[in-house]
Parts: sequence; C-alpha cells; structure tokens
Amino acid sequence: MNFVDLSRQYERIKENLNNRLQKVFSSCRFILGEEILELENKLSEFVGRKYCVTCSSGTDALLMPLLAWNIGHGDAVFTTPFTFIATSEVIRLVGATPVFVDIDANTFNIDPNKLEEKIQQVLKQNKLTPKAIIPVDLFGLPADYPKILEIANKYGLYVLEDAAQSFGASLNGQRTCSFGDVSATSFFPAKPLGCYGDGGAIFTDDEEMYNLLLSIRVHGQGSNKYENVRLGINGRMDTIQAVVLLTKLEIFEEELESRNFVARLYNEKLSNKVITPHIPYGYVSSWAQYSVLTESPEEREMLLTKFKEKNIPTAIYYPIPLHLQKVNSDLGYKVGDFPVAEDVSKRIFSLPMHPYLTESEIEMIANAI
Repeated sequence: MNFVDLSRQYERIKENLNNRLQKVFSSCRFILGEEILELENKLSEFVGRKYCVTCSSGTDALLMPLLAWNIGHGDAVFTTPFTFIATSEVIRLVGATPVFVDIDANTFNIDPNKLEEKIQQVLKQNKLTPKAIIPVDLFGLPADYPKILEIANKYGLYVLEDAAQSFGASLNGQRTCSFGDVSATSFFPAKPLGCYGDGGAIFTDDEEMYNLLLSIRVHGQGSNKYENVRLGINGRMDTIQAVVLLTKLEIFEEELESRNFVARLYNEKLSNKVITPHIPYGYVSSWAQYSVLTESPEEREMLLTKFKEKNIPTAIYYPIPLHLQKVNSDLGYKVGDFPVAEDVSKRIFSLPMHPYLTESEIEMIANAI
C-alpha cells in the first residue's frame, strides 16, 4: 500500500498521456510551449479567475506576488505557524517579517479572531507595517475567507491565498484559488492535482498584476528577453509538466468525488476511534491529506508503531510548527506562544489518501486502529 498511489492513476491515463508527450518531444518546445497557455486558460476557467500564470513550483507561486507588491524590509505578513515551511520562507526571502497567528482547533486553519488581534498588536507596537495576509487552506480545506477578507479590507491588507493543498476545493460554491487579491497553488506530485515534478500556478483578476507576474516569471523581462526592468526569477513551468496536468485535469472532477468518498468511508469507520477531520457547513475539501487527532501524544506513538508493524504508511503534518523551526529562531518566538498549533502538532497524523484507495484497504487501515 502506498501513502499516495500515483502508479494506479498512471495506469489509467498512460495512453493519453504518452500520446501528448510524444507531441512535445517531436516539437522540442520544452519551455513555454503552446500547452502552457492551453493549461493556463483551462486552469483559470476551472477556478473562476480571469488570469493564470503557471510557474516552476508552489513556492515560486507564493514568492512572485510578494515581489510584485514590493513587499520587503519593515513589512509584516500575517500567516499560520501550522503549515509547510514555504509559506514563511517566501516572506523572509523578500526581507519581510512573518507574523504568526494561532489556528482554529477544529479546522487547523488560521483563526480570524486571533488574526485581527495580532494586526492590532503590530499596529500598536509600530515597528512593522502590516502589508498582507497569507491564509493557508490546510489539508485541502479552505480557510475562512469571508471573515479574513473582511479583516483585510478593514486594515487595507493584501490577501494571498495559499491554496497549495486545496486545488479543487470550494467554499459556498466558490472554488479555491479564487479568493483574495491573488491565489497560489502547487502541483507537486502528491497534491490533489499533481504533475510529474515541481510546478505551480498563480491566479488573479487584476490585469496589471498578471502582466507583472509574467515579467517576474522570466527574470523581470521587459519588451524582450534581454531587457530586464525589475527583479525576477527563473520561474517557468516546463511544457512536459503542462501536458501531465492537462491530461490529469480531464479526470480531476471524478477524482475529487473519489477523494470525498474515501474521506466519508474513513469518517464512518474511525469516528469512535480517533478525532476525525471537521468540515464546516458550506465547505468542500479536496483532501490533500486525511489527518486525524489522537487524545494524547502517547496514543499517537502507539498507533504509529502499530501501523508500521502492519506496513501501512503514515505521515505527520506538521511535527514542528513554523515559529519553533530553527530557521525562524531569530524572530523571538518560544514554546507556548501558539498553544493550539503546538498541541495539534503533537497529536496529529495522516493516513493514506488518494482517489484509488479501495474499500478493503480502508477497512484494513481502520482495523489497525
């Protein structure tokens, strides 16, 4: 059993995929081939945004909008401490300061009530200038955007939706990657929609931002590749990855249904054994991960040992919150600053999740608990 079984998916799409790949190999348009624009058009249509800019990774998808907004030294960007390092990493790469906000105990996403408190605290201290919020749609569940956007508008802050884990999810019928000023997602192979390498995409309805992102993606390019008008990066997606994504996009809606079916089965079989994921009314998750909580850290260790004995793969997302990572030690945070995130990190673990899990496999996993 695999934690994410890409081989079963490949068996389903390989004929179509191989034919598309052969076309790329014949054309030799490996960088910014015609499939890139085709993919961008289909992705923007899928999420309901005017513009899409593909890029080389989900990390670059977060970095590029910060560069476009000229966010840097002396600026505060508010985000969650309970996510992958890339979210705070890009803030620091542009010279800004990540200001962490504790999470909601049920959804594990940033707590909007604590967000406003933290913004007011930063304003009162008058050392940093609040500039942006990066909410994360953790494990495939959208953050509370109605409240977050209301707060952002109140304080004049940009919102960059980190939808690296939530492509295909929705809130009140609105797809992720369509919230805030700009949205970013990842196509890392294990994501709900993944390529066969690194890849990402940025979405916006702002034409000026779209043109800035196109420039930043290619070394801050101006009117031609040898005119450079701003700082940029080498952030292009290659054509082969676009072909993989175009092929997978054709079956993506069906796979989303399968992911939600797997999650429902897990919920039914595990509800009296562990604390299963909470999906609020109006939310649909894309289930990048199926993560459960134990009553105590000791119980988690016992269960993980049992799974290992039965050769059932598991993972812990995330064992060390970002404010306690060594790379962020200079920010001055300490144990106890974000008690909800710290508590969850000690009790959470994830089970295998992909659209091709069978009922018998889910039964075996449940029985192991």
